Amino acid sequence: MDMLPLIAVASAAFLIAGTVKGIAGIGLPTAAIALMTLFTDPRTAIALVLFPMIGSNAWQLWREGEIIRTAKRYWLFSLVLFAGVTITAFSTRDAGDRFLLVALGVVILIFVAVSWKKLVPPVPDKYDTAAQIGFGVFAGFIGGMTAAWGPPMAMYLATRGVQKDEFVRATGFMIFVGSLPLCYAYARLGFLTGPLSGVSIAMLIPAIAGFSLGEILRRRLSVEGFRNAILIVFVFLGLNLIRRAIWYG
Repeated sequence: MDMLPLIAVASAAFLIAGTVKGIAGIGLPTAAIALMTLFTDPRTAIALVLFPMIGSNAWQLWREGEIIRTAKRYWLFSLVLFAGVTITAFSTRDAGDRFLLVALGVVILIFVAVSWKKLVPPVPDKYDTAAQIGFGVFAGFIGGMTAAWGPPMAMYLATRGVQKDEFVRATGFMIFVGSLPLCYAYARLGFLTGPLSGVSIAMLIPAIAGFSLGEILRRRLSVEGFRNAILIVFVFLGLNLIRRAIWYG
């Protein structure tokens, strides 16, 4: 895709994805990548999402506060996630578009299932260390391939029964930490080129604008109704990615 159409498509995708994140606290990479892969290849979509992921989650974490307490609470999950993303990103560098499309589609459907049906049981405090390591490994594996580790992260937080504000703080911190090694890996592997870096940085503007709009909507609209509508859209996006992988080429 030429640069100007790519910028137009990405701007619309990040405005929508930022709005979803402002309402739900997560979903920016999942929504943005799913939308952009309708028009471009998965590697380009993932590369474009990197700087908005870093910037929007740094902004989210700063706005919510209690950064030190959040880091102390979730340092183990974040450390495992950091290592897992790094290892997976480099080890799957030769993965083809068909494989990435399937992986993205499956991740999106898992995201919908976890968000909609809350399928994970609570985990007692004494097993929290094991839960952080287990879900952190899962998140690192998924994130290193697809940049969308929201499902395992949300699953872990659901097992801990965290409240809304804590959920937003935790996801902001963990996504920010996981974004750093993925950005480094994509730059080293040549997927994040100079021109794509410039576009990705520019996408901070629609992402933050959408995030601010989502925060306003979160206070004024029925979050449950909006969430359900978004999840229905995600179901079709995930199924379409899998369909495209089956008939790829």
